[in-house]
Parts: sequence; C-alpha cells; structure tokens
Amino acid sequence: MNILTNPQLISAEVQEFVRTFDGEITQLALKGSPFPEVTISELIQQIEGFQKTRTKLPTWHTVPNIFFPKKLNIEQSSSEITAQYKSKLLQGKSIADLTGGYGVDAFYFSKQFDTIFYFEKDKSLAVIAAHNFAQLGANNILVSDQDGLEKLETNFFDAIYLDPARRNQSKGKVYFLKDCEPNVLDHLDLLMNHCKSLLVKTSPLLDITMGVQELKYAHEIHVVAVENEVKELIWLLKKNAPEDPTIKTVNLSAKGNQLFEFIFRSNSETTFSNPKKFIYEPNAALLKSGGYNHLCKAFQVEKLAEHSHLFTHNQLVDFPGRAFEVKQMIPYKKREMLELKGSKANITTRNFPLSVSQLRTEWGITDGGHTYLFFTILKNGEKVVLVCEKPR
Repeated sequence: MNILTNPQLISAEVQEFVRTFDGEITQLALKGSPFPEVTISELIQQIEGFQKTRTKLPTWHTVPNIFFPKKLNIEQSSSEITAQYKSKLLQGKSIADLTGGYGVDAFYFSKQFDTIFYFEKDKSLAVIAAHNFAQLGANNILVSDQDGLEKLETNFFDAIYLDPARRNQSKGKVYFLKDCEPNVLDHLDLLMNHCKSLLVKTSPLLDITMGVQELKYAHEIHVVAVENEVKELIWLLKKNAPEDPTIKTVNLSAKGNQLFEFIFRSNSETTFSNPKKFIYEPNAALLKSGGYNHLCKAFQVEKLAEHSHLFTHNQLVDFPGRAFEVKQMIPYKKREMLELKGSKANITTRNFPLSVSQLRTEWGITDGGHTYLFFTILKNGEKVVLVCEKPR
C-alpha cells in the first residue's frame, strides 16, 4: 500500500519539529504551520500522536518516520504491554486480525505467526498501518482495506483476532457485545468455522457471567490489568471449550507481574478472621474476576468479612495484590478517631458507608505519606480503621 497522506510529514525537517515540539498546541494552531506543504491540522495530528504514544506505545514513539493517526485511533488501540501479552496466547502459522485499527496487536502477532492478515475498513488507517509496519520491520503482515468478515468464506486460519469497536454511530461508548461493531454474537458460528482459535477483546466493564453465556465457546478468560487498572477482558474461544472456562487474572507491572487463575463457577471455602499482623488487598484484575473467595485456600489467608475483600495472615505471603503491616486497629468512633484528625495518610474504603472524600472532609486527613488507612467493617459488623504501613 502506498502512502496517501502528505509524504512531506516524514521529511527530516518536519520529523525534527514533531519530535522536539514542547510548546502549547493552541498557540501553534494560532501561528499556523511553519512548513508551506504541511497544513497546521496535519502537523498537530502528528505532534499529538507522537506525544500520546510516549508511554502507551514506546516502540512507535521511538522508531523514525512513524505516521500517527487521529487521537481517537491511538486511544482505542491496545497498549504495547497488553498486545504483547495477547500475542502469546495464540500460536500457529496464520492469523487474521479482522479489526486491525492502528496495528499494534497485528505487530505483536507478527512475532508469533508466519503470516498475519490485517483487515481494516478505514482505508486511511490501513494505509498508515501499512507504512508503519514497514518502518517497524514487520514484513509478514499483509494489509487489506477490505471487510475481514467478508473474506472468511474462502479462508481458514489457525487463529482469528477481533476487537469490536465500542462506540456507536453517535460516538457514544457501548459495553454490551450486541452493541459493538462488528456484532461478534451475530457472526460467532461463522468465525468459529474458519479458525482453530478465536481471540476476542472486550470492554473491561463487560459482565463476565453474561459474557460466558453469550460467548458459548469460551475456553479461557483473561482479565488484564496494567499497574492495577483493568484494561481488557480477553476471551479465548475454541470449539472444544469446557462448560466452565478457566479465568486467568494478570496485573502487568514494572514491579513484576501478578498471576492467578481459577475455574469459573467453582466453589472454594472462605474462612474469616479479625485482622492479624498483615492485611492483603487483591489487585484490580482479581477483584474484577470475582475470584477473591479462592484466595483463602490458595494462600492460606483469611477474609475480614464477606463483602470487605480484604484478607489477613500473621505471615507475609506472596499475594496477588498489595500487602500491608497492621500497626493499629481503631474503632470507628468519634472519640477514638480524634487521634487521626488532621493527619496525613492514604485512604482506602472496603465495604464502608462513607466515601474517601467524605472521610477526608470529616476528619481533615490530607492525602499522601507512608501511612495507609483502611476503613472497613469486620465480620461482626464493627466499623474499624486499620492503620497500616508497607512491610519492610
């Protein structure tokens, strides 16, 4: 595919300007483009794209002569860290990415498969992706600006990847599978008949129980968080899927990845206790998965209360979440709370009637410092504050 946009955007002078610009975009818009053959809107799109990829897409940010699409296309693309994780869930010789977008997922699939068939109906976006694949050295990606679903009839792939758009025609966000484009539910059997494995990315807000009911071939469900923020639900579908899929949670972090897995709808006994020396807060991926009741058996910890989702143990264990050492437990009563009034601390609430902002206002507690306050309710119904620090 040839570049259809302005080739002057990859000239040395423009590239230098884009990559070194540190002023205000609004001021630049008023001044206009310093390059006669480049419009101000073209220039601003490249600057904004370059800036937005700094942390989300560091490879695209550093490789020379990369084209950047509209901001929305970058915002909707996978991050590099999640694309790399997804790429290792599949294997084979050929994969079709039916919703290619900016091409981040396709690029990482190119490291695992011999041939990647990239489809993107937005012709300008497909052109940009093709140009960037060449700059990135991904020569095994075949780019098409056709509807990938229409190409399934005469093809069979080892794997198919689908990331349905989660915005409706009026640009509003949608969260149900039936409202996404393409509607994977309408095409599910067709897709499964043309691949060995189907990988579907959905909104992190999708209800997992509903997803299992609708995506009837669910083999594995991956709840993917980055730095304790859930970013994606990834559904691995196969024709021989079990009745209850495996749920795998992962928190990808610079400090080390946290993994945990369990079988959907399986039971695990929960034991309870008042706070001991250490308390544990499950990471966001685990909380989203609903698998917190499996933690008692897996890590020999005990839960503070049914709906608190805080756990405790007298020893420090390798837990998929954050660990804190309990220094003091204070009853949530006016007299006892006076010793915390006006202090500085990080606040977390778990199954507590007041919000963090309400508590800060009520007791004049400012944010920050090395103290962590957990406002929660014990199994006997008592409201307490756990004064904690990070374990040394």
